[in-house]
Amino acid sequence: MSTIDDVISLAAAHGLHLAREGAVLNEAGLDYSVVLATSTDDGTRWVLRRPRRPDVAAGMAAETRTLDLVGPVLAAEGVAVPDWRVRSPELIAYPALPGAPGLTLSEAGEPVWHMDPASPDYAARLGRLLARLHSITPEQAGTAGVEVRTPAQVRQSWRDDVARVCEGFAVAPALTEAWESWLSDDSCWPDQTVMTHGEIYPAHVLLGEDGTFTGVLDWTTARVDDPARDLSAQYGAAGEDMLQATLEAYEAAGGRVHAGLAAQAKHLWDAAPIGYGLYALTTRAEADMAAAAAMLDPEG
Repeated sequence: MSTIDDVISLAAAHGLHLAREGAVLNEAGLDYSVVLATSTDDGTRWVLRRPRRPDVAAGMAAETRTLDLVGPVLAAEGVAVPDWRVRSPELIAYPALPGAPGLTLSEAGEPVWHMDPASPDYAARLGRLLARLHSITPEQAGTAGVEVRTPAQVRQSWRDDVARVCEGFAVAPALTEAWESWLSDDSCWPDQTVMTHGEIYPAHVLLGEDGTFTGVLDWTTARVDDPARDLSAQYGAAGEDMLQATLEAYEAAGGRVHAGLAAQAKHLWDAAPIGYGLYALTTRAEADMAAAAAMLDPEG
């Protein structure tokens, strides 16, 4: 676990001089410890991300390529992405983006909402943002060096993930049956893939006081993939009606809505235990393994 002093010292080693006073540590992320601190030179607020594990650091080059690709596209909509000024295996640092996150965690780890997740205005803005992001073609992403998955690869990857989780944990039969039904249901799966963020929800979205989107953070899991992966959290946080509102705005802004998109967004939300199981198998931390086991077999 990082401390504020550790991260500020590390920043100084990279030529970035920050004040300890007013610095804030956020340990909520699974992949990074994050410190917010102010420059002693010009008062700029900085975001410092320190990887929790070597496998996270290994993905930094891919995230850099993603930011270089999506940055100009979203900037045309007035939405910023991080501009990494320090890029090293032990530290990422960038000037803080405008706006504030829609969701944070309290010191006790409880969610603290700074907006209404069921807001029709947020749903419409999210739909328009996703339409812009998803307009980046697989060809453009591939040329930029961003990972591209075809529809067949997306589906096979989920099959592989389910198999790995079932091998690593005892899984309730009801879950495995639901997953097998989903994997075999052709109507849910996309026939085209698009450039996705992968974890776009209010904690990773920065908002202005008037509700406008000002920035999008944490592009660690971005790639060309199933468009539904950027809609599942909207269903989970706000429900069916707001998912539909988002899809309507998405389609009106040029997004392609295939017949099974809404259903797939719901399936991906319900598949969250698979993702946490994979995370636990990566960290092998006792607490993570226990939490995953409880999610995967509640009666066990």
